[in-house]
Amino acid sequence: MNDAELSYPSGSAPAMSVQFVGGRGALFWLAFKTGFLTIITLGFYRFWMKTRLRRWYWSAIRPGGHPMEYVGDPIEKLLGFFIAVVILTFYIGIINLILMFVSFSVFSSATLGYFAAGFGVVPLWFYARYRARRYVLGRTRWRGVRFGLDKGAWGYVWRAMLHWLVTIFSLGLLWPRMTFYLEKYMTDRTFFGSAQLHQGGRWGMLYRAAIPFALFTLLLLGSVAHAYISAASQTFDTSGFASKMLETLADGQGAAFSMQGAWWLLLFPVSLLGMVYGAVHYRFVSKRLMANHKSANGIAITSRLSAPRIAFIYVFGSFIAYSVLVLGVILLVLGAFVVIGPSAFMGFDLGIDIETLPIPRALAIVVLAGFYLSVFLMWNVCYNTFVTFPLMRHMAKTCALPRYDGLQSISQSGRDDFAEAEGFAEALDLGAAI
Repeated sequence: MNDAELSYPSGSAPAMSVQFVGGRGALFWLAFKTGFLTIITLGFYRFWMKTRLRRWYWSAIRPGGHPMEYVGDPIEKLLGFFIAVVILTFYIGIINLILMFVSFSVFSSATLGYFAAGFGVVPLWFYARYRARRYVLGRTRWRGVRFGLDKGAWGYVWRAMLHWLVTIFSLGLLWPRMTFYLEKYMTDRTFFGSAQLHQGGRWGMLYRAAIPFALFTLLLLGSVAHAYISAASQTFDTSGFASKMLETLADGQGAAFSMQGAWWLLLFPVSLLGMVYGAVHYRFVSKRLMANHKSANGIAITSRLSAPRIAFIYVFGSFIAYSVLVLGVILLVLGAFVVIGPSAFMGFDLGIDIETLPIPRALAIVVLAGFYLSVFLMWNVCYNTFVTFPLMRHMAKTCALPRYDGLQSISQSGRDDFAEAEGFAEALDLGAAI
């Protein structure tokens, strides 16, 4: 697509909408086929699977009617994964050896060494996150123009660790500050061709997104405090809150504990569920608020993303996907009981005598292993179909460009080549998402 084929607004023109043209059925079969090939190749096809799924999703998203393009190469993903594994093996091995030696020598204990080793992986996690985003943007195009992200992974690492420390010491009160500044760091280094994006706004605006989570957190703390005060104000023959509750359940009239104030028993699970919704609400509403303040020279972005709709997608889609997973695991256990017997399956004698099918043990294990992999294949297919698909569709269709006259002055940028692609994200299990 060239500039002659795209009209630019001269004044107060309508916003450029984003269309999503993909069908759920086509995605289902694509996820099924690529997932099946991943299983029979013992996981090696996962790099091709992810590439094909991204190409499908990207081509379905069409700002102004023109599809996005994903031009990532599965071979570079595979090679990058191997490179990252070699580097990580050396890094983690040497660092762990040094830390364990110091821990034993100085403190005569391995506990501090284990803690320090785990903490030593945290910088790599942030490094992999930045590099994965840089790779995806570098392999994304629209109208033939590449996106890109400047180098700056180690700058992101120390900023992320510093923000996390400040957030922890503030008991989470400065979480919006961390969210804003880490996103701003990446957005301000993002390019579309020759145009550099800018993250505007202030971090205080994200507190609006945190209101549901904060309210339900206060409700949870209030219910716990009420339970503690109610229990402490009673006189019991036995000590301990658990024993008092057991006494109450055993003899509602004989216990001193009054159930009139037990409304907190209902508030406790309600507040927990509310905190889960609050976390989802914060994650996506903060994305919407920051998207509405992203801009480039002559380009503006707006989002109408709905947090309740996102929560419904997560609940409904996850229910379907995990129902398939749970049902598959149940059928797997029942099949194992019938094929090899309950005692052989559990590894010890259960005292249950069930007549098994007259098939060789090796064949039975192969069949069960194939069914086990098929269960997770269907879970992945259902998750793509009923969670990832509607999420991508909703996020695309609620996004628009109210101003885009700056597109006519954008020129192409150079290709961003780096050896390990998403290797670190894959090795640290950060690259499973689309």
